[in-house]
Amino acid sequence: MSNVTARLLRIEGYAIVSADGMLADRNGKMPDGLKIDADARFFNQAIDRAALLVHGRNSHEQQASSDRRRRLILTRRVAALAEHPSMPLAQLWNPAGMSFSEACRALGVSQGSVAVTGGAEVFRLFLDIGFDAFHLSRAGNVRLPGGRPVFPEVPALTPEQVLASHGLRPGPVEVLDATAQASLVTWAPPPAVGPREAGADS
Repeated sequence: MSNVTARLLRIEGYAIVSADGMLADRNGKMPDGLKIDADARFFNQAIDRAALLVHGRNSHEQQASSDRRRRLILTRRVAALAEHPSMPLAQLWNPAGMSFSEACRALGVSQGSVAVTGGAEVFRLFLDIGFDAFHLSRAGNVRLPGGRPVFPEVPALTPEQVLASHGLRPGPVEVLDATAQASLVTWAPPPAVGPREAGADS
């Protein structure tokens, strides 16, 4: 991504996972145990203010206001960028044919927040592009063996291990629902260290 785009766009990931790091069950369905009211409110507020949503073809939020949101939908079925056949504010995007910064320029999105909502391959792509924050919610009472993981490396690695391996650090734990053992942790890169802080002037 260009330096200009990187300064003006803030890329944030949003996911709620089971205790074993799954976004959905083996059939791709999100069970009721992952539907936490406090997490849904946090997510909805975030995507309402986002300048752009990015997700795979199975990650649409399916809300009444969804068609009013500008979005990129990842697919290998187009060469680079193409209009979605039924959603006027959506574009089909193949990262192999066009970079993310180029896609943003083509859509006229130059500033604001980008909400990346999954699934696993989409999250993995943006780990390489660089998240400014990844909001990881976990429903500790739910386990989904054989389900759809939040990152391709899960369950061999935990989601936290994957995030840490890409230089992200956890913030404080926020309890969303004590009964459901649901919590939220925002992972972010460490703050930039200037010359004085680094000891260059000492």
